[in-house]
Amino acid sequence: MVKEAVEEARKAAREQAEEAGEGQEETAGKTEDPESAEETGKDSSSEGTSAEESGPEEQQESPEAEASEEAPKKKKFFEKKNKKDKKDEQIAELTDKLTRQMAEFDNYRKRTEKEKSAMYEIGAKDIVEKILPIVDNFERGLQSIPEEEKDAPFVQGMDKIYKQLMTTLDEIGVKPIEAVGKEFNPDFHNAVMHVEDEELGEGIVAEEFQKGYTYRDTVVRHSMVKVAN
Repeated sequence: MVKEAVEEARKAAREQAEEAGEGQEETAGKTEDPESAEETGKDSSSEGTSAEESGPEEQQESPEAEASEEAPKKKKFFEKKNKKDKKDEQIAELTDKLTRQMAEFDNYRKRTEKEKSAMYEIGAKDIVEKILPIVDNFERGLQSIPEEEKDAPFVQGMDKIYKQLMTTLDEIGVKPIEAVGKEFNPDFHNAVMHVEDEELGEGIVAEEFQKGYTYRDTVVRHSMVKVAN
């Protein structure tokens, strides 16, 4: 009986020792949990700080994002402005070029008209110059007719033809130069003789040998005259 009691006591002591060892392991596990909690807290705190730190960065990046969005708009605006400025420059350049060409063409037209007018006057002057000898012959022929024959039909007909010719020449601008009794003018008169005449003043045309003519204020033929004194 005593042996059995001793064995039971030993068994109970072993069980108590085993229970005490398991309790120590549980307490050790429990003591390790706060450290892990602290580590997890640290990790969470670090994550929190990183999140807090990332917040301002995101806030700083937002203006840059807005600037990046506005940059293409500004670029398009300046591109449109540059295109408009270039277009205005081209328009101004073409307008100036057109104005110059129009001015050059107007000057060319005026110069051409002037040259045509000058050529026409030169040609008309040559024709008038060739007609004047015919006029001279008409005048000589009519002056040589005796007074008693001036009423003849032939003479009257020739006189009418002469007057018609002179009217036509007058209409196109051919005018006779006045000479007799006028002061000598070398621009219109050609002095071939001089005469002393007390009744006439100095440099006065005394007689006309050949009548001179002008065509549109241009001398076609000078008057051949005799000048007094």
